[in-house]
Parts: sequence; C-alpha cells; structure tokens
Amino acid sequence: MVWTPLNSMGKGNSYLDRYWQRGCEFLGVDYSILGGAMTWLSERHLVAAMSNAGAFGVVASGSMSPDQLSEEIRETLTRTDRSFGVNLITMHPELMALIDTCLDHKVSHIVLAGGIPPARAISRIKDAKTKVLCFAPNLSLGRKLVSRGVDALIIEGMEAGGHAGPVSTSVLAQEILPNIRDVPVFVAGGIGRGEAILSYLEMGASGCQLGTRFVCATESIAHPRFKEAFIKASARDAVLSIQLDPKFPVIPVRALANQATARFIETQRSVIEKFRSGKVDQKDAQLEIEHFWAGALRRAAIDGDIESGSMMAGQSVGMVSREQSTCEIIQELLEQAVTASKARNLI
Repeated sequence: MVWTPLNSMGKGNSYLDRYWQRGCEFLGVDYSILGGAMTWLSERHLVAAMSNAGAFGVVASGSMSPDQLSEEIRETLTRTDRSFGVNLITMHPELMALIDTCLDHKVSHIVLAGGIPPARAISRIKDAKTKVLCFAPNLSLGRKLVSRGVDALIIEGMEAGGHAGPVSTSVLAQEILPNIRDVPVFVAGGIGRGEAILSYLEMGASGCQLGTRFVCATESIAHPRFKEAFIKASARDAVLSIQLDPKFPVIPVRALANQATARFIETQRSVIEKFRSGKVDQKDAQLEIEHFWAGALRRAAIDGDIESGSMMAGQSVGMVSREQSTCEIIQELLEQAVTASKARNLI
C-alpha cells in the first residue's frame, strides 16, 4: 500500500522542505531518508515499503551473485514504481558484473560500500548516467571521491550497526558537512529519531540514512525472535567486537551482545595460544578467527538463532520499542522533526 503523505508532515512543511530539498531532488523522493543496507533484511519487501512510503529504499546485495541480484531487483520493481537504490560491496569479486546488472535494470542510484571504490567502477556507473553514492570515513577521502566524480557521499559514524569505523557520527558531521558542499552528503549511524534528522539537516546534510530503526518494521522479514531482541535491547547492548591481539586483527562489528560474543573472545584466546605454541601458523590462525562468524548473520536475522548468530545492530536500537509498519515509522520520524522545529519557533 502506498502511503499518501500528510500535509502536516515533512513534504509541504516549509522548514523541512528547505533543508532537505537537495536530498529529495537527488533521490527522487518525498522525504530524504535512506534505508541502511542491511544484509538479508534490506530486500524486496522492506525496500519497496520504504520507497512507497515516500523515503528511499536500498537493496543490500551482500554476497549475491549477479543472477540473484537481478531477481531481487525484478521483484522489487513489481512492488514499487518509486525510486530505490542498490548497495554493492566493492570487495565483491564480481563487482563489475553486479554494476552491469543494476544498469540493465535501469536502477537509478548505486551505493558503493565496504572500501574505497575502484575508479573503473565509478566510471562505469557514471557513463550510464546513473547516480553513484560512496561512503566517506573522513574529509580527505570524501574530497578525493568528489574529485573522482561521485554524485553524493554518505558519512557513517561508529554508532551504526554492522561494520563500524572509529569515529562517531557527530564528529564526522562536524568535520565533513561544513567542508563538502559540491555534492549532497547524507549522515548515518545511531540516528533513530526525527530530532536528530533535523539537527543534521541544519548542519548541512541533505538527508539521513537509518537502518536499525527499520529492522522491526512489519514489512521486514527478520525472524520474530530477532525483532523481539531488538525491542528489548538498550543502546549499551549494541557493542563492538573485541580484538585480543593486534597480530590478529578483527574487523569491528557492532552487534547485540549474546552467547556468541563471549565464545568469539574465547575462540580468539584459544587460537592465539595455539599459534604461540607452534600448533598453527599465523595465516591459519587468522582464518580460524575470521571464519567464526561465517553465516552468523543469517542464522540470527533469518533463522532466529539469537544466541549463536550475529545480532548486528546500531546503538539506536534502544529507540526501537515495538513492531510498526514502515509508513508508521516514517510518519513518526517526520512528526518528531516537525515538533522539534515548532518548539524552536522555526516554522
């Protein structure tokens, strides 16, 4: 069902319109709110629901093959005629083929994530007159990406769920928003309420990206136990993975602490001891640590194994209080933003 925007919310509100007009026009939406690309969950149902509600849904391609992605895009197109994007992981071995799949389906926006995108990937997307967005972890890289022709940037702070950087959202926003004006910049990480969206718009953002807030959307295919864990969790429950030894680096991932979190620490300790005693070499030890989480996100999010799976969640999880439709979530965010602006006599 397509939600008809209310005149008292967001669109038609002069204050919000003024601040996120650039983002809305760039994305082709009523509300400059992007869906965070959550592997397994940001699929046809949730993506279409976000776009139909006036926001911007983003398909998370994850480790999909080109054929799998093609099917996901086709299914999404049957559910919405509104604008949506596709998130591609730059380290995917078939990145260029995945880009071509998006272009074949005339996807309007492609988000390149998970590392510095190769120049040929940006060029391929730009040559097809498709919009390309990239993540900028700092000002220097942001400027470099803009010089390479990227159409928009996303800055994501360490409060975000999943793979997280070392800098908070508020610091990144202060570092980047005043200094990059050439392209739209969207802010992500730990955002769960409309007041925060309003504050980043006032700082110069063209919009915001939210993921965790939509895990418990009615349209989300997350397992009921996964949703229940989110509803019960507080911000402090979403923690970064711990690295015991710098010789064996662990990519920081923010997730709800569970039994697997404790077992991961013990696994690291055991593997490191085996390495020090000469039972395994460093390469095999590193692989054993890295393989611990293989398939763990699907086990939790889709299969409902919330104890041994990976419960990736941002710190905004504490603002998830119940299951709601995507339309209701977006309407709530808009109401909060409008109320905040009214309280300050801004409209």
